Amino acid sequence: MKSSLRALLLALPLALSPALPAAEPTNATEAAAKKAAEDQRIDGLYQQKFATLSPARQAWETVLQANLGNGFYLPIHKRDFVKGSATAWDFVADDPTLPRVLLIGDSVSRGYTLAARAALAGKANVHRAPENCGPTANGLKKLEAWLASAGPGKWDVIHFNFGIHDRATPLADYTARLTQIITRLSATGATLIWASTTPIPDDPAKKQTAASIVERNTAAAALMAKHAVAIDDLFTAITPKLATLQNPNDVHFTSAGYDFLGQHVAASIATQLAAK
Repeated sequence: MKSSLRALLLALPLALSPALPAAEPTNATEAAAKKAAEDQRIDGLYQQKFATLSPARQAWETVLQANLGNGFYLPIHKRDFVKGSATAWDFVADDPTLPRVLLIGDSVSRGYTLAARAALAGKANVHRAPENCGPTANGLKKLEAWLASAGPGKWDVIHFNFGIHDRATPLADYTARLTQIITRLSATGATLIWASTTPIPDDPAKKQTAASIVERNTAAAALMAKHAVAIDDLFTAITPKLATLQNPNDVHFTSAGYDFLGQHVAASIATQLAAK
């Protein structure tokens, strides 16, 4: 009897101790191996789904593969694609009776794409450039690819922005590059809409200032006036709502913030379409 009781008492600490999850990685090497295995699994599912797509959809996925980059956006896209989640980079099958719209911009633009697309459903085919478009320097390199990314056909409206990624670009270089971008986009015959850059917080660690965006918006507005480009003033629209719609200490927005911006973008585009 005493030996049985003693065995039970000895076993209690083990029974009461929380067990580590079997799949939990125990070190960085194991975590990396687990991530690699998961990425390989997702890639396999992605390739299976890719093989079932129509030629037009495969062509779009191929464009995304070439432009999103393997390090960040492409893995995210593959996971979303496998799950069937709606994203800014969904294939858009044009309704030939509707005008074609192209959105060019960074991750903020990506964030409001779905809301703008939904608001313009039945009014326009809303495409977006197949990447985070980054700074004006990248725009000059990639404009031709972006303009051709959704296949043949003219663009009726191009809604574009460069700013957050140019916050440290010398102002003279920023305006010179932006002028070249305006010239190339104007050559498409599309109606152009410049979106003012949304506010960013001061962040000394990132050498980031709110004033840099105000300065670039002012310079861009002068260029747009000179070239008769319409302005979608997202900066002014969102500024009074930053406390509730922008993530704390971040350039990005909450889902409600992106919905707000998307509605504003859609209204700006609809106004220009009505005037054509």
